[in-house]
Amino acid sequence: MQRRERTHHLIELGGLVQKAGLVELTGDDRAVLFGAFLSLATMLQAGDRSDTLTLWRRAGKRVFESERAKS
Repeated sequence: MQRRERTHHLIELGGLVQKAGLVELTGDDRAVLFGAFLSLATMLQAGDRSDTLTLWRRAGKRVFESERAKS
């Protein structure tokens, strides 16, 4: 991945963190956010990854579609 693409990708990911309300809910505490991300990674490594990803994907798509319909 080239530098410009990587930067764009990281900005998009940061936007998703903001959009999910995690910045406000954690008081913008980066250690808390990082710990939460580590917990998510552990969940994906330990459990039924496919089912978890499907559940999260559906939830995310629902919100994206809802926002698109409001536009």
